Amino acid sequence: MSVTNTAVTAQVAGTIPDGPCGDDDCGIRDVLDRLGDRWTVLVIVELSKGVRRFRELERAIPGISQRMLTLTTKRLCRDGMVERIAYPTIPPQVEYRLTETGRSLAAAIGALADWSRNHKEVIASARQRWDVEHGVDGTE
Repeated sequence: MSVTNTAVTAQVAGTIPDGPCGDDDCGIRDVLDRLGDRWTVLVIVELSKGVRRFRELERAIPGISQRMLTLTTKRLCRDGMVERIAYPTIPPQVEYRLTETGRSLAAAIGALADWSRNHKEVIASARQRWDVEHGVDGTE
């Protein structure tokens, strides 16, 4: 069922949806979609190490195409997380750096990475137990 349909159904039934904001139009989904994209976190992590030129970013992020890096940096600039500085040189030189918002996101990503490292064995054990209890081979 679409977000619109569920919102209308809830309205007719006189109930308030149980989303994090009480409805699905509070902006969280949009932000999380950006952060959950395949390349955003990797670009933020790389820029948290300091100012990078485009080619430096491209070399530092294995598997990212020039097109995807261009799209990702544009989106991050639009979202106010990355600043793009173009210098009037020949050839043009472009640098990227995190804004204050981007730095705060990098700190949150760092905390999540720390949490992941600290809990990876616990999670692996839980998965193994669950797989055995449910007859799953663990390849899902």
